[in-house]
Amino acid sequence: MGAKPAKQTYERNLPHIQGVDRPIFVTFCTYERWILPEEVRDHVLRHCLHDHGTKLWMHAAIVMPDHSHLLFTRMNDTTGATFGLAEIMNGVKGASAHTVNRLLKRKGHVWQDESFDHVLRCDENLRLKAEYICENPVRQNLVKSVDEYRWIWREWTEGAVP
Repeated sequence: MGAKPAKQTYERNLPHIQGVDRPIFVTFCTYERWILPEEVRDHVLRHCLHDHGTKLWMHAAIVMPDHSHLLFTRMNDTTGATFGLAEIMNGVKGASAHTVNRLLKRKGHVWQDESFDHVLRCDENLRLKAEYICENPVRQNLVKSVDEYRWIWREWTEGAVP
């Protein structure tokens, strides 16, 4: 599978800078902050992880009631071309929206068009950023401990090879 050529930046309504070989933190929200029913959040998380190990290396992913956070590093295809952020996010958001709408027997937007993304700077600690993201359900009083939250994936826990 070849990577679609990706520019250093791309722009929709907001500019999106893609740092080569740097982890990217992405937040994407539901359309009009619609609350995702619990029965579809497992499917959304699965779509977030679908390209792990092929197009991206996921460090942490979490699906909240009305938004999701991903922290990943983009990978290269067999020719050395880096997979673009737009290609990755279109895959995650598009496939998960189709699944959510099919399962809920509905039509319409699931996600806002834009996502917020941030390339981690060299001085930002990847693990600390991942742990901060994963504390989101505790800060929102959804659970008392991160380990109680069902829609979370961390490379050092759920992704660890036994």
